[in-house]
Amino acid sequence: MTMNEPLVSAAEQEINRLMTLHPKGFDLSLDRISRLLEVLGNPQKKLPPVIHVAGTNGKGSCTAFCRALLEAGGHAVHVHTSPHLVHWHERYRIGVKGGRGQLVDDALLADALRRIADANAGQMITVFEILTAATFLLFSEQPADAVILEVGLGGRFDATNVITDPAVSVIMPISLDHQAYLGDRVELIAAEKAGIMKRGRPVVIGQQEFEAAREVLISTSERLNCPTAVYGQDFSAHEEFGRLIYQDEFGLADLPLPRLPGRHQYANAAAAIRAVKAAGFTVTEAIMEKAMANVEWPARLQKLAEGKLLDYAPKGSEIWLDGGHNPAGGEVIAEAMAAFEERQPRPLYLITGMINTKDPVGYFRAFADIAEHVFTVRIRDTEAGLDPVVLANAAFDAGLVAEPAGSAAEALEEITRRQLPGASPPRILIGGSLYFAGNVLADNGTPPG
Repeated sequence: MTMNEPLVSAAEQEINRLMTLHPKGFDLSLDRISRLLEVLGNPQKKLPPVIHVAGTNGKGSCTAFCRALLEAGGHAVHVHTSPHLVHWHERYRIGVKGGRGQLVDDALLADALRRIADANAGQMITVFEILTAATFLLFSEQPADAVILEVGLGGRFDATNVITDPAVSVIMPISLDHQAYLGDRVELIAAEKAGIMKRGRPVVIGQQEFEAAREVLISTSERLNCPTAVYGQDFSAHEEFGRLIYQDEFGLADLPLPRLPGRHQYANAAAAIRAVKAAGFTVTEAIMEKAMANVEWPARLQKLAEGKLLDYAPKGSEIWLDGGHNPAGGEVIAEAMAAFEERQPRPLYLITGMINTKDPVGYFRAFADIAEHVFTVRIRDTEAGLDPVVLANAAFDAGLVAEPAGSAAEALEEITRRQLPGASPPRILIGGSLYFAGNVLADNGTPPG
């Protein structure tokens, strides 16, 4: 089923109904969800060990690496992520002992949502809080060895932060994003993210670009007397002779490079390895090797190797999909594109859709010296999508040549029209938003599974 098909799942019908009754947005407070969870019997207190992950960038990748590590060790792992790309069910992955976790069954999710709506009894609450309550209800009722819980927005007042005794709290790279909610300086945002730390519970701090953010995180963990591991100080990772070298106080591991491309994934993998260890799980070198080979995370430098959209692109094109949407995300994706260019030169085209809470000029600036042309597209199914003309002007302000297009397929057709005989097939990066990535995966007929 894709977003273009008329069939609507039972869970989606329930969510649509709830959206007519409750606001879609964020209203940062823990009072409403705490009240609701109390009525539901506090399922958040009946979970297996929780790995709680916050950060501006990299938290989804860290979550994926944690899952790969735990599953490589034979554990059943429940995983909560947000936002979803194509279907609401992607937010809830139910663990399978000795196997790969599966997206929640539609009937199971629909039933959980109905029970939560009944328990809420029409009181004020946001849809995100209801969806988070569903996480705790589902994960408390299905057996598993661990839960990986990704923060939705911020940390301190995020609906996931009703967890009082995480096995480990993980803070991934922090940069400016969601300033309207979290503050306009990295140290303010770091303080919000640090809100998931709990007194005396282990903390892992991932690679931080900004020293001010790093200092806030370390001082908070020290104040709360948390056993703390800091990237670059207590653990690290780097590439050496085409291998990933991971090192921490327990020793050194010589591993294959992770399946997720881009140098930024080395630090993400390292944070996950250290986090899973801090959570009390055994992580052998064999488990790490298997995890690096099996890790998957849609729309994070995902190579589109099949699907409907490939028919519109020039034959032999290399098409990448990435949901990075802020200046820091743009920089790591641009670095990956530049590395690809070094290995195999190709003209780079961008097809970009963004929402109106982001910094498009800052995002595009990272590509100013490497992209030939930008096509801008409006994101479907959201009122927050930036007008393609406005987005094209932002790309122009960042030093790029840009023009609007009606869809990703139209942009690919235009790239095909411009392809000269005998020229190298292009490299095409589709991105700028996880919401746009979801549109593309739906159109391509390859939703996450």
